[in-house]
This record gives sequence, structure tokens and C-alpha cells, in this order.
Amino acid sequence: MRSVTAVANPNIAFIKYWGNCEADARIPASGSISMNLGGLETRTTVTFNPELEGDTLNINGQEAEQAALERVGGFMNLVREMAGNKHFAMVESHNNFPMGAGIASSASAFAALALAATRAAGIDLDEGDLSRLARKGSGSACRSIPEGYVEWLADGCDPDSMAISIAPPKHWDLWDCIAIVHRGHKLVGSREGHDLAHTSPLQQARVSEAPQRLKICRKAILERDFEAFSDIVELDSHLMHAVMMTSSPRLFYWLPGTIAIMQAVSSWRQQGIPACYTIDAGPNVHVICEGEEKELVEARLRQIPGVIDVITAYPGEGTHLLI
Repeated sequence: MRSVTAVANPNIAFIKYWGNCEADARIPASGSISMNLGGLETRTTVTFNPELEGDTLNINGQEAEQAALERVGGFMNLVREMAGNKHFAMVESHNNFPMGAGIASSASAFAALALAATRAAGIDLDEGDLSRLARKGSGSACRSIPEGYVEWLADGCDPDSMAISIAPPKHWDLWDCIAIVHRGHKLVGSREGHDLAHTSPLQQARVSEAPQRLKICRKAILERDFEAFSDIVELDSHLMHAVMMTSSPRLFYWLPGTIAIMQAVSSWRQQGIPACYTIDAGPNVHVICEGEEKELVEARLRQIPGVIDVITAYPGEGTHLLI
């Protein structure tokens, strides 16, 4: 038996991934740009054991539900096929942040699993191939493989779609102040939501204009232009949620606290405080600011009714082994 432990950060998408060209392989309808969230992590240990009669999955010290086990088992089958290994594995995973609430827990989970499982199986993949593999477990997991600021390349529904780093963590001192208004799992997960995206009359327009938004966001990050960055990040978040709200059935993730934070951040920016917001598939709000504003933004967020906690994160590393 050989055990390998890997560590991965979740990520926050500045230009969103929502909707697939091909669902099973998680080939996205359009590209996306994100930042790994340093300080938030999933640690996953994989141990192949010839005596096991099936894969096992333990998350945060508890035996996982059957649906999660089946999803991980399907991913492990990909690794076994690559390695020519028929042995089942024990998978133990731990998160230091809330799961299922719009903080990309599946991204860090499958990024860490991809690295731990392949190394435990004796496979050493390069970053591109590891990103492609992680994508098959959870689309956004491919973005947690490279370091820092990351772009998921998706030109023309490419079946070899993967993510690359466009800037290292130290390139720009951005912080994500995550305002928690709900700790529980969302009622409709991202996987189900992606399958509904095409039912919205707005999705085609959103996808067709994605390359321009990617270009603007990429340039803003590389030039550390917060004004251009904030405008495009908020626009893209609104577009994704507009698609969600006009899908069939409709998806509405926001809570009263969500809206209160959005309004507050807009007001702060008018007052001269550089901050912007973005929201993934969940009610919690990611408020992005530069390092010098982090303490002020965090303090103000804690004063907003409905905010039960604030978690902060900085540009994080890529997925790596725990030595």
C-alpha cells in the first residue's frame, strides 16, 4: 500500500464558468478566469489497497454519502484505467472551509484528488494533463491546479481544454473577503445548474461575448487595473446569475443578506473604497479588494445584517503534494 497526500485551494472565478459543450467531460461553453484562494484548502490522502472490495470515501472525519462516493469512484476509475491498476482505494479528505455554499469545494476536492490519486497509482502527470484530469471530476477543479491567477482555456469547445497560470500569486495583492450568509449546502448543486444553462434565453448571448470579457479581465489583472477589473467582474457575475434566474427551472441562490452586501459594496466604491463583488453558485458573496483595504472591508462586512462570518483569502499556490 502507498499513501499520498495532496493539498489544493478552492478558487474564485472572476469570469465565470457556467454551462458545458459536453457535460460528461466537463468541456465548458466558454473560458473563465479565477484566483486560487490561499489559506483555504482541501487535503486529500489516497491509499490503494488490494484488500478493499470497493473505494471508500471519508470527508471531514465522516463517511461520505453514496452520491459523493459514486462520483469519486467514477473519477478513480479514470485513474485506474490510466495506471492499469485494478485496486480500490481509501480516500480521506478534509476541508478547512464550508462545503457546498459557493466556495468551490468541489474544485479543491478534485484538484487534490487528481494529484494524490495519480501519484499513489505511480503516475506523474505534467500540469496540463493534471488540469485536464481534474476537470473531469469537477470543471472548476482544472483551475485549482496551476498557481495564482488562472485562465481556463476553452476555445471552440476544445476536448483538450485545460487551465494555465496567467500570473503568479505575488503578482497582485488581491484579497477575497468572503461574506458568509449561509453555511449549509445549496439546494441545487453546480453540476445540475450547468445542465440547465442552455435553457436560458440569455445563455447564448452570454457565451458569445465571453471572449471580450476574458480579454478585459486578463488585461486588468496583468496591469493591476482595479477599476477595469471591478467593472468586468461584477458584470460577468450578474450575467451568470441572470442565466440562472431565467433557466428552466429557475435557480435563485441569493438571500436577503446577499443583496445587502452587493448594495453595500457598490456604495463603498462610490465613497472611494476600491472593492467589488462576485458570487458563485451560492448565496455567499466574494468581496475583492487590494491588500491595503482588506481590514476595512472585512470590518464593514461584519457590520452588515445577515453576515454570520467573513473568511479571507489571498492569491494561492497551485495544487501540490504534502511532503
